[in-house]
Amino acid sequence: MKRLILLMFTSVVLVAAGCGGSSTATLGSDDAAVVGSKPITKVQFQALMDRAQKSYTAQKRPFPKAGTTEYEQLKGQAVTFLIQRAEFDQEADAMGIKISDDQVNKRIAQLKKQFYGGSDTRYQKALKQQGLTEEQAKQEVRAQVVSEELFKKVTADVKVSQADVKAYYTSHKSQYGQPETREVRHILVPKKALANSIYAQLKSGANFAALAKKYSKDPGSASNGGKLTISKGQTVPPFDKAAFALKKGELSQPVKTQYGYHVIQPLSGVKPAKSTPLAKVQTSIKQQLEQQRKNETMTKWVEDKKKHYCKSGIKYQVGYQPNPDPCTTLGSTTTTTSQ
Repeated sequence: MKRLILLMFTSVVLVAAGCGGSSTATLGSDDAAVVGSKPITKVQFQALMDRAQKSYTAQKRPFPKAGTTEYEQLKGQAVTFLIQRAEFDQEADAMGIKISDDQVNKRIAQLKKQFYGGSDTRYQKALKQQGLTEEQAKQEVRAQVVSEELFKKVTADVKVSQADVKAYYTSHKSQYGQPETREVRHILVPKKALANSIYAQLKSGANFAALAKKYSKDPGSASNGGKLTISKGQTVPPFDKAAFALKKGELSQPVKTQYGYHVIQPLSGVKPAKSTPLAKVQTSIKQQLEQQRKNETMTKWVEDKKKHYCKSGIKYQVGYQPNPDPCTTLGSTTTTTSQ
């Protein structure tokens, strides 16, 4: 299903922020829906649909016709997005999050520099292509900054201890090391008889590189005289076992794999496995664990709010209720009103 394109350079972190409000306002004739104390106006809805249509046009895609399944899905996405935005705003208000015009302008300047090389002309062209006025773009950026601040507040108490870092390192030690390696060369042929013949020639002093270039069917090494640098466990098991069991310079009897028959000769000894010390990776592990736990904390918070808001219900005008209703999975109900 084609997705509704809402923003040209930013996205809202909490797109699943729930569906409802603790104190539902009256649904007016100019409203598409109402959630909590905030109405979603028909003008807001139509503006979003207009922007979506311009996005389709910019991508040379036909906009869905009214009454089609895709159009109804698009409508549902638009209404759901606006409801989520309204709830999001109410949560931010309740937590005292206020974003100044200066913060918004600074973020827009950053976005201009990042995506448009600092060019206001290119920025204005992008707004036009997306069907956004400058004021609408500021609203979108403000919502993004608010979402980031809300994320910070909700996850402020998330901590990762040194013991947590060490435990993760211990249980994922294979990720922080390098296995045994060695340099080898091989000749791959499809038939065992040919492999035996090549083995016999090599035992009699034939040039390995010349035979590899002449006979080997391995496109990755034939032109290089069959040379490979391999890590333990990197190749198929029969090849891996033989390559690491042989002594330097020793020739293997033909080894059968799913690719054919290999004659293998190590060119170096086995370089031992290495482990990256905890001290070198503990900072990145801590950052990874912190982000993971913050995301989990935020997800739980979102789900809790979703249940709370859905319990209070939403009011929709006829023709604006999404299908499926976002609250249905929670067993909550919404009201559809004709005005």
